[in-house]
Amino acid sequence: MAKKTRPAKPQAPKLPKGEAEQVRIRREIGHDFALRDDAFGRKRLATGTQEASRVYEVSNDGFTATGGIVRVRNVDPLIGITSLSRQQREAGQRYREDFQCSQQASVKPMRWTERVDGGRQGGGIADSVLDAGRAHAAATRALCHWEVAAVVRQVCCAGGSIKSLAEQTGEGRDVVTKLLKVGLDLLAVHYGMMMGRRVGNP
Repeated sequence: MAKKTRPAKPQAPKLPKGEAEQVRIRREIGHDFALRDDAFGRKRLATGTQEASRVYEVSNDGFTATGGIVRVRNVDPLIGITSLSRQQREAGQRYREDFQCSQQASVKPMRWTERVDGGRQGGGIADSVLDAGRAHAAATRALCHWEVAAVVRQVCCAGGSIKSLAEQTGEGRDVVTKLLKVGLDLLAVHYGMMMGRRVGNP
């Protein structure tokens, strides 16, 4: 009598090398809050979360057990928060660009020069810097509430993460993320980006 053959168990697909490395490092240092179990019982990165988007790097050929030092490369929240809409990302980026341009005056000051008639030339501060400063100030006023403005400034201008802001304020990450989204929506309205339209477009 022929033996009955058992159906072969489905084989788990191999984890991508980059993800497997990130899972290993997180497990070694106890940062398993960004991991989840998949259908095969393996630890995987919880995709779609800002925490999973962070990249852990280890010196000493990548092993913490032999004295490797772990460094965390943070991801820009405007990119790492996958639930942001296109308009929200664009509004945050534009707000950041205006801020960065407005700061150029303190990084690279221009010298005043006296003309023979007593006037001054050279401008001291470039018009583009002044325009960016005015644009940034106007956008900040559009944020209305100080809590919303504080979160948007920290994320877009200071490079702060949702995690660090939550720790500083004592609020949950979901609360901080919601404040950021409200602020980015206000900026999108201010810049005329809602419904795919920008200020100045017909």
